[in-house]
Amino acid sequence: VQLQASGGGLVQAGDSLRLSCAASGRTFNRYNAGWFRQAPGKEREFVARINLKGAGIYYKDSVKGRFTISRDNAKNTVYLQMNSLKPEDTAVYYCAADSPKMGTDYASSQRYEYWGQGTLVTVSS
Repeated sequence: VQLQASGGGLVQAGDSLRLSCAASGRTFNRYNAGWFRQAPGKEREFVARINLKGAGIYYKDSVKGRFTISRDNAKNTVYLQMNSLKPEDTAVYYCAADSPKMGTDYASSQRYEYWGQGTLVTVSS
């Protein structure tokens, strides 16, 4: 499956953005999906995950209550609604997909077989 992330940009602290991840190539509703981010000079980190049915949602602690992951399988798209953005949210955001498998390591990037190209989110103070 091919993934294309979009929606990043330059915003001020407190603003909102919605990232989209469009999938093509295979039936997207057979895959779980997640968002990761990588800030300059830091390792890629888990942000959010949603299972193939739109349930099984998990978030990084620091984004709980501010970010919402969702998906529309009819549109083959996963979204990340980001509210109350903070400067520390600045990063390149990547969407990813994984096929259902055993294990609970949903926050590990190694679990995900498919990755989008990333979209840059910059939050100014």
